[in-house]
Amino acid sequence: MGTSIAENLKEVDKRITEACIRSGRRREDVKLIAVSKTKPVSMIEEAMAEGILDFGENKPQELRDKFDVLPKDLHWHMIGNLQRNKVKYVVGRAQLIHSVGSVELAQAIDKEAQKKGVKMPCLIEVNMAGEASKGGIAPDEAEAFVRRVSQFENLQIKGFMTIAPFVEEAESNRVYFRALRNLAVDIASKNIDNIEVNELSMGMTGDFEVAVEEGATMVRVGTGIFGERNYSL
Repeated sequence: MGTSIAENLKEVDKRITEACIRSGRRREDVKLIAVSKTKPVSMIEEAMAEGILDFGENKPQELRDKFDVLPKDLHWHMIGNLQRNKVKYVVGRAQLIHSVGSVELAQAIDKEAQKKGVKMPCLIEVNMAGEASKGGIAPDEAEAFVRRVSQFENLQIKGFMTIAPFVEEAESNRVYFRALRNLAVDIASKNIDNIEVNELSMGMTGDFEVAVEEGATMVRVGTGIFGERNYSL
């Protein structure tokens, strides 16, 4: 990594571009989400100065607090585990919720969106590696789950998200990214009402290039931009 956020962003952008070239994709078809969880507003402003508009947060209250003090043209992404009682902080502020992994959560989002008079764009989280520590539905539950949540009128399902295992070798996560891409193609072919499958949110600092090669439309990069996090704060 470089010594500044600006240098880090240039490096990440270069790596995304190169992954797009390798896989015959257009750079503009991959959105970089700068994961700003635990990072101060001043760091977000540094990234904004480099043209970044999309920021990802893990905690609903942190997303709310940053949304309320920063310019309204930013796009906030709720990428972490979302509890039903925290949905009120996110709906109406986030542009996209990446982590819908239960019917109960989908129902809570739908209810809050109805209350606020908005439609809430969401991604369905799929636990591709079957890790007990991760949220999301199992891949073989995806079609039934999609059909169930398509009934919620105030949800707009835009695609899928996965969090791949933390690995030393990024290449070992290719199988999960490819499987999610194939799952998305399969679900799209069903033409389920009220469902779009345009977005694939997959890939983080350690493996985003492989994710881009396998069809990610959004990559979530935090450490690669802002540096290591201090979780003791």
